[in-house]
Amino acid sequence: YPITREEVSREEAKRRIEEIGEPFKLEILDSIKTEPITIYGIGEEWWDLCAGPHVESTGQLPKKAIALQSVAGAYWRGDEKREMLQRIYATAWKDPKQLKAYKKRMEEAKKRDHRVLGKKLDLFSIQEDAGGGLVFWHPKGSTVRRKIEDFWKEEHIEKGYDIVYTPHIANLDLWKTSGHFDFYAEGMFDQMDVENEVYQIKPMNCPFHCLMYKDSIRSYRDLPFRWGELGTVYRYERSGTLHGLMRVRGFTQDDAHIFCLPEQLQSEIVDVLELTKTILTRF
Repeated sequence: YPITREEVSREEAKRRIEEIGEPFKLEILDSIKTEPITIYGIGEEWWDLCAGPHVESTGQLPKKAIALQSVAGAYWRGDEKREMLQRIYATAWKDPKQLKAYKKRMEEAKKRDHRVLGKKLDLFSIQEDAGGGLVFWHPKGSTVRRKIEDFWKEEHIEKGYDIVYTPHIANLDLWKTSGHFDFYAEGMFDQMDVENEVYQIKPMNCPFHCLMYKDSIRSYRDLPFRWGELGTVYRYERSGTLHGLMRVRGFTQDDAHIFCLPEQLQSEIVDVLELTKTILTRF
């Protein structure tokens, strides 16, 4: 079947969508900021809003390299306050050989699903009574984590980093000054009132390290300063997006900030990449 491309005005696209009674497509149309609006279709039976491009015909698609995988419920746009829809998962490859190899990888990955292994080996859990996306490290998992953290600290200290620790909350004005609140407010938890001041649980560590640097007069002769932190941060994720340890609301990240001169920048970047390689290749 040929796949056709059509350019229409925003008004025409809206008329067609309303004609077939698709309110969700109207929301998608409203989110498209460019014009003209492009529509792709197959025959007279199916069309949809799409930026494209696509192949010229469905006959160009290797049908034996396409497979439906599963069906699951999903909130519209990941918002648990919106309608529950059905999401169809599928995968497409260049040829059947690639599809077969992919299925094999998925079978092996399923055997190693960290959510299953975490429970089976008593490493960690997510207690729904405490809230979704919040990880509890059990004694065995904590032992593994401590070993990793000890290795991290040793490598950073060897490379000239000082280890620092910062609070978990701060006055909201700090996040406004840093710009985080303007850009990432939707990914931050709601604020809390502390003695008539507004505080924010931290979603990242950057402003804290900057405050520490400003705490005293510094000399360019002392640069660079390399400060590393295993900083625990909290970010708002919708419940429909949470997934084991991969998508959570509270996590500890390998974080660091380097204060240096412009002429030191290139060598510092190279050293960071080497340190990253050292740590990641160990695992």
